[in-house]
Amino acid sequence: MVADLCRSVGGAASVVVVDCVFCSIVAGETPADVVLETDELLAFLDRRPVFKGHVLLVPKAHHVTLPDLPAGLRDPFLAAAQRLATAMVEGLGAQGSFVAMNNIVSQSVPHLHCHVVPRTKGDGLRGFFWPRHRYADGEPSAYAARLRAALERG
Repeated sequence: MVADLCRSVGGAASVVVVDCVFCSIVAGETPADVVLETDELLAFLDRRPVFKGHVLLVPKAHHVTLPDLPAGLRDPFLAAAQRLATAMVEGLGAQGSFVAMNNIVSQSVPHLHCHVVPRTKGDGLRGFFWPRHRYADGEPSAYAARLRAALERG
C-alpha cells in the first residue's frame, strides 16, 4: 500500500505519507496558496472551494482522522480553526463560517483536514449536505446511553 517515510517538515522530523497530496503540500512539493503556517499545522486554500476563501487546515504530520490526532495537537488544531473562522469574517467580510471534518466516510483525502468555509446569509448553502432523520419514541435515550457507555470504556 502506501509507504511511510520520515522527512524534515517545519524544522522537525514528521511522518508523511508518499502519494498523500496534503503531505506533498506540507513538504513544498505541490504548490498551494498558504494562509497560515505553524511548526505543526498548515492551512491553505481548497482548490475546489465551496465558496471563495474556503480553507483546509491540516496537521503537518500525517494523521488520517480526528481520533488519530495526538493529544498535544488538539488545542493548537482547534485554536488555528478558530483563528481561520475569525479571519473569514474580518478578512473576507463573511458573516460567519462553516467548520467541518469528515472521518473516513466522505473524506476525500485520507489526511486529517478541517474545512473552514466563509458564509453569508443567502449564499445558497442550506444546512447539512445529507438528509435528516427522526428518532422513534424512546430511541434518543437509548442512543445517548450507548454513546455514554462507549465514552466510559474509552
